Amino acid sequence: MTKEFELDLGNGQTLHVYDTGQPAAHTVFWHHGTPNLGAPPPPLFDDAVRWVSYDRPGYGGSTRAPGRDVASAARLTTAVADRLGLDRFAVVGHSGGGPHALAVAALLPDRVAAVLIGSSLAPWGADGLDWFGGMAPGAAASLHAALAGREAREDFGANPSGDPDIGFVDADEDALATDWSWVLDVVRPALAQGPTAAADDDLAYVAPWGFDPASVTAPALLLAGARDRMVPPTHTAWLARTIPHASYQQSDVDGHVSVLRRFPAAMEWLTSR
Repeated sequence: MTKEFELDLGNGQTLHVYDTGQPAAHTVFWHHGTPNLGAPPPPLFDDAVRWVSYDRPGYGGSTRAPGRDVASAARLTTAVADRLGLDRFAVVGHSGGGPHALAVAALLPDRVAAVLIGSSLAPWGADGLDWFGGMAPGAAASLHAALAGREAREDFGANPSGDPDIGFVDADEDALATDWSWVLDVVRPALAQGPTAAADDDLAYVAPWGFDPASVTAPALLLAGARDRMVPPTHTAWLARTIPHASYQQSDVDGHVSVLRRFPAAMEWLTSR
């Protein structure tokens, strides 16, 4: 059973935290996508793993922090880990959680044992990467708006327009209808709260992240679906080439969501580090 509590960060901010809590051989921090709540994914629950996570600022029960950068995930993770007495842990992130998991690994090298991410964005302006290449128009639109600034992104969130195709393929629809229907359980309430937290995420993705992915020293496994049109696999592949001790696996049949079906096997790799 996942316990939930509010963590007072001492600066007028509150962080909503999730903790499966059971004594376990491994502790793993989950970093959620955009727009999601931070609850860890039951399809990955295992008695050998204690899952800890939080709603990023502006989502769920966490106080909004306009202007936050991707690197702020390291500070927030530190606050949660210190509160729970966790010295060392692995980090896992999917989609928008990928950059945040990498931030923790890069900025807390003495505490992060290993990294697993899937379908992650690369930094805006990544050398040699066609950042929008292969991205569905509905997925690209909010990021184009973010590049135009906060006002433009918030206006887009309040009044979205253009092609609604966000890039789902049949494999994604199948995953959402079956073993990974949980994704809808964290997306729907995040959407119901309004567009501001997602806007904060997008603005952070296209701004300087506050760290260099090349500084990640922990072993890392990066997964991508060749059919992903929400975050094209070229992003994750770029990260894999950049991170010194990274391995890359690309599934020919998967899209953005269905790549989560590769996570259970990848968790075996993670917990062996």
